[in-house]
Amino acid sequence: MKKLCETVGFLLFVQGVAGLLHEWLDWFRFFSVVRRLPLVGDHSLSVCVVLVVAGAAVMVASDAVKE
Repeated sequence: MKKLCETVGFLLFVQGVAGLLHEWLDWFRFFSVVRRLPLVGDHSLSVCVVLVVAGAAVMVASDAVKE
Protein backbone atom coordinates (compact mmCIF):
# COMPACT_ATOMS: atom_id res chain seq x y z
CA MET A 1 0.00 0.00 0.00
CA LYS A 2 2.87 2.36 0.75
CA LYS A 3 4.40 1.85 -2.70
CA LEU A 4 1.01 2.47 -4.32
CA CYS A 5 0.61 5.78 -2.46
CA GLU A 6 4.14 6.81 -3.40
CA THR A 7 3.53 5.94 -7.05
CA VAL A 8 0.22 7.82 -7.21
CA GLY A 9 1.80 10.84 -5.53
CA PHE A 10 4.72 10.77 -7.93
CA LEU A 11 2.43 10.57 -10.95
CA LEU A 12 0.33 13.48 -9.70
CA PHE A 13 3.46 15.52 -9.07
CA VAL A 14 4.92 14.77 -12.50
CA GLN A 15 1.66 15.61 -14.27
CA GLY A 16 1.47 18.91 -12.42
CA VAL A 17 5.06 19.83 -13.27
CA ALA A 18 4.56 18.81 -16.90
CA GLY A 19 1.42 20.94 -17.07
CA LEU A 20 3.25 23.93 -15.59
CA LEU A 21 6.11 23.53 -18.05
CA HIS A 22 3.59 23.33 -20.87
CA GLU A 23 1.83 26.49 -19.68
CA TRP A 24 4.97 28.54 -19.13
CA LEU A 25 7.43 27.24 -21.74
CA ASP A 26 5.24 25.28 -24.18
CA TRP A 27 7.15 22.08 -23.41
CA PHE A 28 5.76 18.57 -22.83
CA ARG A 29 2.91 19.14 -25.22
CA PHE A 30 2.05 15.45 -25.53
CA PHE A 31 2.83 14.44 -21.94
CA SER A 32 0.54 16.73 -19.99
CA VAL A 33 -2.91 15.29 -19.31
CA VAL A 34 -4.36 18.52 -17.90
CA ARG A 35 -4.59 20.25 -21.25
CA ARG A 36 -6.66 17.37 -22.64
CA LEU A 37 -9.39 17.67 -20.01
CA PRO A 38 -12.32 19.65 -21.43
CA LEU A 39 -13.74 20.68 -18.04
CA VAL A 40 -10.58 22.53 -16.97
CA GLY A 41 -10.93 25.32 -19.51
CA ASP A 42 -8.97 28.44 -18.62
CA HIS A 43 -8.02 27.16 -15.17
CA SER A 44 -5.27 24.80 -16.27
CA LEU A 45 -2.55 26.71 -14.42
CA SER A 46 -4.47 26.42 -11.14
CA VAL A 47 -5.13 22.74 -11.73
CA CYS A 48 -1.42 22.12 -12.35
CA VAL A 49 -0.46 23.86 -9.12
CA VAL A 50 -3.06 21.79 -7.25
CA LEU A 51 -1.65 18.60 -8.81
CA VAL A 52 1.88 19.50 -7.71
CA VAL A 53 0.75 20.22 -4.14
CA ALA A 54 -1.48 17.15 -3.98
CA GLY A 55 1.27 14.90 -5.34
CA ALA A 56 3.75 16.20 -2.78
CA ALA A 57 1.18 15.75 0.00
CA VAL A 58 0.41 12.17 -1.01
CA MET A 59 4.11 11.31 -1.14
CA VAL A 60 4.68 12.80 2.32
CA ALA A 61 1.56 11.12 3.71
CA SER A 62 2.66 7.74 2.35
CA ASP A 63 5.28 7.62 5.10
CA ALA A 64 2.46 7.30 7.64
CA VAL A 65 1.05 4.21 5.90
CA LYS A 66 2.20 0.95 7.45
CA GLU A 67 3.25 -1.86 5.17
